[in-house]
Amino acid sequence: MAWKWSDKDKERHADEWTGFLDRGVRLEGTLELAGTFRLDAQVKGNIISQHSLILGEGARVEGQIEGNHVVVSGRFDGVIFAKGRVEIQAKGVVTGEIHAPCLVIEPGGIFDGRCHMLASSEATRPVTIPIRAVNHG
Repeated sequence: MAWKWSDKDKERHADEWTGFLDRGVRLEGTLELAGTFRLDAQVKGNIISQHSLILGEGARVEGQIEGNHVVVSGRFDGVIFAKGRVEIQAKGVVTGEIHAPCLVIEPGGIFDGRCHMLASSEATRPVTIPIRAVNHG
């Protein structure tokens, strides 16, 4: 797939793919993203996403994520602040905290930490649910 960058790219729709970091890439620092972005890389630091962030199976992320829709298929250790939905897919592992109005954990997904379910209105206090992974072995 060829990448074509122009002034029109600045007018992207939020649901369009804006890029990816593949396996073999290591990044330390702050990553700010617009549109849908996929990570299969190793990242240590802060990720700020305006739309959808997908941590693929190869992703190893440590730090903090601020986003709208976050999908985890790899490993994440830290704190997620999501305005929308957080999904932990079958091979995903999240250790830390999740602050979101919606959390979905698929069978096989692992979450070890605290979940703060945010209410739709700010007048209501969030509900905190401690969750620990159980070893079935």
